This record gives sequence, C-alpha cells and structure tokens, in this order.
Amino acid sequence: MLCVLLVRFSSIGDILLTTPLVRALSRRHPEARLVYVTKRAMAPLVADNPHLAEVVALEPDEPIRHLARRLSALAPTHGLDLHGSVRSALLRLLVRCRWSGYRKRKLPRTLLIATKLDAYRARVPVAERYFEAAAQLDTRPDGGPPEFHLGRGATERVAQWLMERGLADARLAALAPGAAHATKRWPVAHWSALIEQLRDGGYRPVVVGGPEDRGLAQQLVASGGGAAASAAGEFSLQETGAMLARATVLVSGDTGVMHMATGVGTPVVALFGPTVEQFGFFPYRGPAAVLQRDLDCRPCSASGTATCPLGHHRCLRDIAPADVAAAVARLVA
Repeated sequence: MLCVLLVRFSSIGDILLTTPLVRALSRRHPEARLVYVTKRAMAPLVADNPHLAEVVALEPDEPIRHLARRLSALAPTHGLDLHGSVRSALLRLLVRCRWSGYRKRKLPRTLLIATKLDAYRARVPVAERYFEAAAQLDTRPDGGPPEFHLGRGATERVAQWLMERGLADARLAALAPGAAHATKRWPVAHWSALIEQLRDGGYRPVVVGGPEDRGLAQQLVASGGGAAASAAGEFSLQETGAMLARATVLVSGDTGVMHMATGVGTPVVALFGPTVEQFGFFPYRGPAAVLQRDLDCRPCSASGTATCPLGHHRCLRDIAPADVAAAVARLVA
C-alpha cells in the first residue's frame, strides 16, 4: 500500500496551498495513506483535513533525527518534499523511501527583483508547483481551491464570540492589516478610511490577526469610533478560519490570512505591493480581486522588507480606500 509523506513545516499560506495536492492525491490514489508532516504550531491548518490519514508534528526543539525515526516507523513508500529547506533535506537523508521535490524558481525571482527582467517561462501558482513533487504519482491539479477544514469547537467558539458582541447577524467584513514586514502593510490611515466606507455600505468590520496585531487593531477600532471590532490575538488558527468563514469578504495584504479565507470559501480583496504574481502567491482558485499598481520599482523583495528601498512606498500608498471599497462591492455583488 502507498504511504506518502507530505512535508511542509511552515508557514500558513504555504501549507494551505499544498491542500489542492493533498485532495488530488487522495482522489487519484484512494487506497494511499497520506501523512502530513509540519510544525506543531501549524498542525491545526491540516488537522481536520479528511484526505489525510495522519498529521505528524515536529515538536518545538525536537531534533530532526527523532522526527525521522517516527516517520520511518510508518514505512513510507514515497516522500514529497514541499519545503526545500535544510530540515526537509535532512529528512530525505534519514527516512528511506522514494523522495521527490519541486523547483522553487529562485533564479527567475532574484532576476526579477534585481533587474526587473522577467525570466519566468510561465506564471505557475505555487499551489500547482507543488504538483511537480507528485509527478511520479500521476497526480494533477483539479482546478479547485485550497481547503481549510475546521473543527466543530472552532466554529462554536466564534459563534459565541459574535453573539456576545451583538454581531451574530451582522454582515461582516474581515480586515487583516498585519504583515510580518512593513512594506506589505497598507497604511493605517487607509485602513481607517476603509472602515468608514465599509460601515456606510452596511458592513461591520472585524479586524483579524495574531497577538502581534493587537495594538494595530485597537488603533483602528479607536479611529473608527466603534464601527469596527477587534478579534486580533483572540483566536487560534482554526478559530480565525471560522471567523473568516462567517465574513462576507476579507480585505488583506499578501499574507497567510488571505489563503485562509480562500480555504474556507470567503471572497478576498488582496492588496499587493512589493511582491508580484510571478512569485506564485496570488489567491488561488477562489473568488478574489487583486489590487496592485504598475510601478517600475516592483517587485522590490521576495517577502517584504522593513522599509521601502526608495522611501515612498507608492506600491501600497497609491491604492486608495475608495478603490478597495469599490472592489469589495464588485466582488460580492
């Protein structure tokens, strides 16, 4: 019997973008045992995926050889390295099975950032690049979106949270203003203006994010005069997914929350600044509108930086709140 390891340790968006491959493998090889390998913190993203037989989590500070021992006990026949990191390379050495990976296309990405020369032969989304690792298993994309399956507890927790705040029947617009790097963040003043416009359009904005986004979320709530609510830092990964599932739309930068929304079927208005479509991380196969500006300086980095290299940050500053509100109206009309 086939036993396939799918290895992707992080991060949120990258993991969710592997789920079309998980689904396609399950349908092409229904007899196969599919085992997902990821970090403990990321395990909730795939814990309830019905196509997986098991999720094996790398514990914090666990030596990779210990993980390899646990995986070897499963007698895998195939290993799909969907990460391409030092740790996944070590697993390939320590766990005996038929391994394969995918091309990250680092050279075209570097050339595009440094010289603005586009050496990409085709614009292949990352979700489809992962299928290169499964070529020997005769598996192809099915045209469907990522999947983020939620447990009952997460759904009930969010329902209770909304009820306590009088939002159970509200038309929610989820906002994700945070990002690991500053150049991926839309200006705070723009978010504040958008909150007012969404309120006037009949939405109740809810700011989502992790604990690191609490301060920004509270700032937006205060600037909106109570028009918005903050859920930043309140929820687990699955609970955040459940909140997104309750929302009519999400407005987000190029972050993992964008892929979480696509995974639960919520339309996304995505704001792209320093990164571009060729990198492969646009919303995949779900209802979405991508707003970006055609500037000679884009792209300026692979994943964002602390400051704009040119000091103006026009890639995101030039996207007006009115443009975003109009995109929301078109997308959910």
